[in-house]
Amino acid sequence: MRHQMVEPCGTATCGMMKIDDLLIVDDHPLMCEALAISLCVAFGLRQAHCEGNLAGAIKRLKYGKLPDAILLDLNLPDAKGSEGVLALSRVEADIPITVVSANEDRTMISAVMAAGAQGYISKSLSREAMCAALRRVWSGERVTPDSYDPEDATHNAALSNVEEIAHRLTTLTRQQLRILRQICLGKSNKEISFALNISEATVKTHIAAVMSKTGAQRRTQIVLLANDIKLFKSD
Repeated sequence: MRHQMVEPCGTATCGMMKIDDLLIVDDHPLMCEALAISLCVAFGLRQAHCEGNLAGAIKRLKYGKLPDAILLDLNLPDAKGSEGVLALSRVEADIPITVVSANEDRTMISAVMAAGAQGYISKSLSREAMCAALRRVWSGERVTPDSYDPEDATHNAALSNVEEIAHRLTTLTRQQLRILRQICLGKSNKEISFALNISEATVKTHIAAVMSKTGAQRRTQIVLLANDIKLFKSD
């Protein structure tokens, strides 16, 4: 998987936003450290913070100094697939999120971009190619791998469906996303109540809201919608 290079203006792309503080969300310490060091050197970052899970990233966004950009892995201990993009976008919608993943599945790329990511970059890229792709993202482009074509006629119908589902799911609150995850795990209302330490009545209220926002009529339909957008799946 390759990303096309862009013509630089000095050390950065023309029109590129200033990135001083970067947040990297990845549960592999070596990957976090390697990205932090490489990107600090390449872009002259003041600092790059690392978080190993979604909860830590959300906490940092809520209570710490906001980063200028976010790099996000798809496979976290507490979030899979497009869930991380949806959750982080709900906390701070104006920060560009770039997914850096080894997963090259077209449906996954569609789901992640529809969920609100600004870019999708392969972990297999060289340092130079990754920096070039990030320059494009931070210059305002929506960057995807060269092998991915959202305009492909055979892919358009499925892409349109994924975008519509993503739009509905972006309206869910963080608690509603937690409950949706439990539903996708096959948990009953009683089990969800115990797992999240809330009353069954509250669970039912949230499920009703989830169904209303997604247009689902049954629990099984909610699960299918989540699966379509790879919400809790990293593969």
